[in-house]
Amino acid sequence: MLKIIGRDTSSNVQKVLWVCGEMGLSFEREDLGGPFGGNDTPEYRSLNPNGKVPTIIDDQFVLWESNSCTRYLAAKHSHGELYPDDLMVRADAERWMDWQIATVSPTLVPVFWGMVRTAPRDRNIEAIEAAREKLSANIAIMDNQLSKSIYLAGDNFTVGDIPLGITAYRWFNMEIKREPFQNVQRWYDLLCERPAFQKFVMNPME
Repeated sequence: MLKIIGRDTSSNVQKVLWVCGEMGLSFEREDLGGPFGGNDTPEYRSLNPNGKVPTIIDDQFVLWESNSCTRYLAAKHSHGELYPDDLMVRADAERWMDWQIATVSPTLVPVFWGMVRTAPRDRNIEAIEAAREKLSANIAIMDNQLSKSIYLAGDNFTVGDIPLGITAYRWFNMEIKREPFQNVQRWYDLLCERPAFQKFVMNPME
């Protein structure tokens, strides 16, 4: 059986849990990271030298990096659906995944840590707002794309929507200023109707 290592409050672990939920894939999960610790043990570092989560073990195959795990599982179990057959659609979906990790995440993390994981009295409001403006500029790019299609890579839900769907959950549920991105709101409302999104993502942020 597939094993997922990582706490379920991690946004990166949630990507893998969500894709498994979409496919009805059975798995077992082990808490690790954050309050559970365990990242720096020799045993875990032998699986994932970065000491981060998630790591998946599929039979004897060990894989880390959340977007790679998500792509792998979708390609294995949902080829032609979550993982598109059409090469251009697939590349489009994977582009949005890469953009999330390389461009969006660095603007989300300072806002998330500042607003969710920092006590109000200790917050650097100016730094948080500067990061929020950069995050908002990225959300605007999504909004423009979503004015042209139902989902990020076209009119069907794909792996390309998963990483940025988790970003959207944080955007809409942090106590921050939000510009009225109507296309992102429409797309996010569609995600909120998906049972796997409800189960694995729509939970208290920690």
